[in-house]
Amino acid sequence: MGEGRAELTRADTHYLCDVLRLLPGDALEVFDGEGGLYPARLLAGGALVLGECRQVETSRRRLALAFALTRGEKCDLVVQKATELGAARLSPFFASRSVVHLDKASSERRVLRWARIAAQAARQCGRADVPRVDAPVPLSAVFPQAADGTRTILCYEGGGEPLGAVVDRSAPGHLVVVGPEGGFTDQELGIALAQGVRLASLGPRVLRFETACIAALAIVQQLAGDLA
Repeated sequence: MGEGRAELTRADTHYLCDVLRLLPGDALEVFDGEGGLYPARLLAGGALVLGECRQVETSRRRLALAFALTRGEKCDLVVQKATELGAARLSPFFASRSVVHLDKASSERRVLRWARIAAQAARQCGRADVPRVDAPVPLSAVFPQAADGTRTILCYEGGGEPLGAVVDRSAPGHLVVVGPEGGFTDQELGIALAQGVRLASLGPRVLRFETACIAALAIVQQLAGDLA
């Protein structure tokens, strides 16, 4: 972006002109992905005139999601819905029972894809910021990434405390960890517990991977006070 002006990509021009049917001179709002919102006016030739930036308030309780690698379509859905729910960080990880194993090149392609999905979801739901999408790492590397004071909650299919008992409204943020459809191994649970992670149950029903991610995020948001 230049001062007072932004050049559009071909994809953005197509979206504004061919999908939304905007015409030169039409007004709209654009965001910079970091919380800045700009009033804008469309110019002919694929450019925008930008007004003064306004910072938009983000979620009051920082929320992050760490999810096990699984089939691409399911992870795509999780990235999209987690963005709509206000997650600030998305951290895929390799689990022992993951059905997907990626090499470095495949991981990089997935991260780029998820970053695009997150940006599109942020635009569609009116977010001025876009969640950070991390490169996949082993589960043991996820916990040290959490910011100081974060309450980390692992959704455990074998049981655990009710979510209401482990969410801390005074914490600056929460990290929700959801494993693969095959569940966590005893070794992975040991790694998590050694890091002070709290185990939580999502109830008596067995949820699909993508359902567990979405449900857990929404419940933690409500309990932490972000949806109130």
